[in-house]
Amino acid sequence: MSREKITQETIRGMKGNQGIAALTVYDYPITRLLDEIGVPLLLVGDSLGMVVLGYPDTTHVTMDHMEHHVAAAARAKPKAFLVADLPFHSYETPEQAVINARRLIDAGAEAVKAEGGRAILSQIKAIINAGIPVCGHLGMLPQSVLDEGGYKIKGRVEQERVQLMIDAKALERAGAFAIILELVLREVAAEITDQINIPTIGIGSGDRCDGQILVSHDLFGLFPWFTPKFVKPKMQGGLQIQSTVSEWIRTVQNLKSE
Repeated sequence: MSREKITQETIRGMKGNQGIAALTVYDYPITRLLDEIGVPLLLVGDSLGMVVLGYPDTTHVTMDHMEHHVAAAARAKPKAFLVADLPFHSYETPEQAVINARRLIDAGAEAVKAEGGRAILSQIKAIINAGIPVCGHLGMLPQSVLDEGGYKIKGRVEQERVQLMIDAKALERAGAFAIILELVLREVAAEITDQINIPTIGIGSGDRCDGQILVSHDLFGLFPWFTPKFVKPKMQGGLQIQSTVSEWIRTVQNLKSE
């Protein structure tokens, strides 16, 4: 069934009208499969560092990694809005941020995502001024996991709640089309959602955001060695693959005995 191309304006317009379902993609077939069933926002996430490349966290992901996987996803020519993560240390200055954002756009992305609020506001503004849409990311910032010593829920103390709200409003003023809220206390995520006019897309932040995003491998059970506490896999893809292959191996092994 034919669909109109999703744009940043489409995503903005979904706030208050329709929940935004977003998933990560890293290759051509999954991008095409998810796009064909109508997922409106697909993110080539730096989570590929763990679920595709086997690294312990996202800080090992490079621009070359991101370009490679963005290009693979873009070959599916999705109607979905295709967003790509700017990886660790790729947006230290406004100039560097624009150069690397353009690299991802040239690879096939339609927007980029960067982690942080006021601390990277000059980078966000520079990217947007260069004509590239930006999705914000607040709360737990995976690229800061080594500095923070783990993945921790944000907003439990008043100072964090206030800072998150200030950062969200700053990103909105700068021109971000949406903000991902990761591991933000449910009540705080709900407050931010109510106080800004662009969509919030939650991950591990409760059910009061304008949308939800998950790592596809978590939803499909394709990374059974670790599943975040807030995720309930809808299938056990990893176990199904192992079961299928085991049955096939037995078939092959029995060929000689027939």
